[in-house]
Amino acid sequence: MANDEAAPEVPPLEPPATAPHRPQAFRFSRPLRYFLRALVFLALIGFLIFILQDGLRTAFMTNPGLNGLIVGALAVGVLLALREIWRVDSEARSANRMAADPSGTTIRRNQVISPLAPVLPALDQRNLAPSQAASLLESVAVRLDDGREVLRYLAGLLVFLGLLGTFWGLLETVSSVGNVIKSLRTGAEAGVLFDELKAGLAAPLAGMGLSFSSSLFGIAGSLILGFLDLQVGQGQRRFRNEIEGYLGTATANSATIPLAMPVSGPSGDVLVERLDKLQAAMQDGSNNRAATQALANLAEGIQGLVQHMRSEQQLIRDWVEAQAVREKDLKRLIERLAAERVGES
Repeated sequence: MANDEAAPEVPPLEPPATAPHRPQAFRFSRPLRYFLRALVFLALIGFLIFILQDGLRTAFMTNPGLNGLIVGALAVGVLLALREIWRVDSEARSANRMAADPSGTTIRRNQVISPLAPVLPALDQRNLAPSQAASLLESVAVRLDDGREVLRYLAGLLVFLGLLGTFWGLLETVSSVGNVIKSLRTGAEAGVLFDELKAGLAAPLAGMGLSFSSSLFGIAGSLILGFLDLQVGQGQRRFRNEIEGYLGTATANSATIPLAMPVSGPSGDVLVERLDKLQAAMQDGSNNRAATQALANLAEGIQGLVQHMRSEQQLIRDWVEAQAVREKDLKRLIERLAAERVGES
């Protein structure tokens, strides 16, 4: 038998309540690739030194003092370059913690991102002013460039020391050649003159070895520091670009520009459309170029609106001046008619 009793109604399932959406924290990339490139490059340089160690030892001993100074400056530059790359990595880790929880982050005074410390509440609420974001980005860029000044100086110093050794060696060579020529005896046998010439040329050849060895160590050291400085610069530029992107996301909610009064007309419609595009671009913090283009379009729209208002103001001025002229003509006509009536009476 069919069951005539009505089946109990099952209430519809309600969708589970979802937590309010929070924007994903901005992620800063660590410059490990640049650190690995520097280590691989230094390993290749060490391998070449191991292969050419006999010739390099001989060249080094031509002037141990100056060449030792060049090698010491090179070692200091290498350590500074590795330290700068590691510093950028440390700043990137601190920036990740700041992006995850700006209000609960502590920033030390000696950090590159220390200019962001006073605006951590604004970064947390994402209402940072665009002008303030630009000044903060400039401060961070200056602090990043300060770390490369010593490295650039050492690269130039190595070239200078190599040139100094070159001129030093040339000076000794010229002096030794002059002494050899003065020491040659006239009227002696050819064999005796040849032996004296060979003994005298030892000093000029040693001076040439001094000049070439110093140039070799100086230029090679400058090339090594130049490559390391390139890696440091790439890591710092990437970190600066990511700081710029993070500050762009923090100014997204403050990009809404209220209008005091409705704007009508073709220029007003264009301005409103560009304001909408600007707000949409600023809310999408991952595309800074679109936000920049939207700002440029907004500036053009505002300029067009200003020109339109100026043209309307000029039309109003012309109309007022024309009305004033008409009133003067009408007043002059009334006075003339009144004078004619008085004359007739």
